[in-house]
Amino acid sequence: MLLEIEDVHVHYGKIAALKGITIEVGQGEIVSLIGANGAGKTTTLKTISGLRPLSAGRVRFDGKDISRMPGHRRVLAGIAQAPEGRGIFPGMSVEDNLLMGAYSRKGDFSKDLKQVYELFPRLAERRTQPGGTMSGGEQQMLAIGRALMTEPKVLLLDEPSMGLAPMLVQQIFSIIAEINRRGTTVLLVEQNAQQALQLAHRAYVLETGSIVKSAPASELLDDPQVRAAYLGGDLGEAAQST
Repeated sequence: MLLEIEDVHVHYGKIAALKGITIEVGQGEIVSLIGANGAGKTTTLKTISGLRPLSAGRVRFDGKDISRMPGHRRVLAGIAQAPEGRGIFPGMSVEDNLLMGAYSRKGDFSKDLKQVYELFPRLAERRTQPGGTMSGGEQQMLAIGRALMTEPKVLLLDEPSMGLAPMLVQQIFSIIAEINRRGTTVLLVEQNAQQALQLAHRAYVLETGSIVKSAPASELLDDPQVRAAYLGGDLGEAAQST
């Protein structure tokens, strides 16, 4: 497995955010993590990327234990995250935002920049525009593009469809599929369970810090409990009702 989260516990003070979760992501897969708000999805990604320390368990990446590795070294190792809320630099141009993704690399990035612009033609059109003046969908594209500039082996995506119009949601998911086809492994945290399960090879269901189901994504799409909890409307509506 490329990425292994083994019996990981994470606390915020005395509150247990993750309660011994185990997740595996194989080379070339898209794996989705679905669950309601507060289930621990974002905490899981922060733990993998080194932004949140674990209390117990371990994280292995590319055969190595990285549980105590600082976040910046995990980027160098090949883990990149496009965070919830996008986290772009609003006063910097689109192109400078993208180049910030390559801050730790040496050499010529023109080929990588060209590939990002091929994936996101809108960014190429607006390369000199300040990132903060773009629409939410364009900023999401910029956040993903910046993460790709690190040349990741695995791309962590946190709620890429949040706040986007349906047409843009479909576009973002199509681009994620293309990124995967080009060889990048993806771990996707997403409240739009229908789209996430249609896109993924495998998926995990996270509830109150625990993994309660894991299976091929196609099986979870047909699972009566998953359908009742997350696919009756969109997952955001299910989360608001709990």
